[in-house]
Amino acid sequence: MVTPMSSLQSIFQNRRGLRFLFTGGKGGVGKTVIASAMAYHFSEQGKKILLASLNPVHSLSSVFQQELSGGSVKPVAGVPNLYAIEVEIQEVVQRYRENIGKRVRDFLKWSDIPLDAKPFVDIAATNPAFEESAMFDKMIDLMLTWSREVNSTGRNESRDSGQTAPAFDLIIFDTAAVANAIRLIGLSKIYGLWLQRMIESRKEALSLRVQLSFRKEKIMEEVRKDPLLADLLDMNERYIRARALLTDPQITAFFFVTLPLALPIAVVTRFIQMVQQYDIPVGGVIVNGMMDESILMQNPGDEYLQNRWEEQKRYLGIIQRDLGHLVCAHTSLLPGEVVGLEALATIASSLFSP
Repeated sequence: MVTPMSSLQSIFQNRRGLRFLFTGGKGGVGKTVIASAMAYHFSEQGKKILLASLNPVHSLSSVFQQELSGGSVKPVAGVPNLYAIEVEIQEVVQRYRENIGKRVRDFLKWSDIPLDAKPFVDIAATNPAFEESAMFDKMIDLMLTWSREVNSTGRNESRDSGQTAPAFDLIIFDTAAVANAIRLIGLSKIYGLWLQRMIESRKEALSLRVQLSFRKEKIMEEVRKDPLLADLLDMNERYIRARALLTDPQITAFFFVTLPLALPIAVVTRFIQMVQQYDIPVGGVIVNGMMDESILMQNPGDEYLQNRWEEQKRYLGIIQRDLGHLVCAHTSLLPGEVVGLEALATIASSLFSP
């Protein structure tokens, strides 16, 4: 057993302002189960929780054994205060494509360029990071539209005063496997650099038009109405707000999930370094699926279980050496698949044990 430096329970007691949690790690380590168990725990504590799956291959419906697909926020039956959304990437990409198309058409129209916008939109949509960009935009929407913040009086209130749906106290994101998650998180920095460059380029172009015109007042009036610049500035404002939330350790925490096995441990070790490069606060490491010694005692002489136990001890030593200062919780290997509320309650109990 790895001795945690601080328990998951104490982390949340010391950081009561946490509003956004992320779970990440290698595929198959139980990220969805851990995110779901966290959501279950906090909803049982009376908090209003939104569990959002950003994984192209969703598992929330399977874990909760109820239909949660469709890309919309749905209440989780049997768990008061808990809501879930499986973000459908194709729907997000289509809306993102439509928005990009509108921007391109506005730009061509404003610049009096008589070209068909479709080829430009098609080129933008074939960018290798297009899907991650669309998902990042959706993540920002969820953060800015659905989150609840604490004002100076200590009362919770919605971030978006115009929203009709009630805000959530905590949003838990179940991210995709490492490669996708790195690109998604990485966009939190790259996106801002791109926006800044686009805004500066647009300002330079507008300034040049002003210099070439004899009717400076008229051109300045048009500049202030430039739809592309206005759109870029609006996007940049949203990004700045989201970036401030993503990098604030009192508001956001990224939890890494690993199994006591070589490859997941190596992936998490590298993943932590990458996430830290983007200034995303690390919450801790959760060691999932640990075999209890009681199983060994109940099956004396079982060579497979004995080898498994010795292997686990060896990998736990590696975790203690490389990640021990970040370990905040363990979960036991259950006899069956973790599905249904009863199994989630068991996992949640082990996660938040003192």
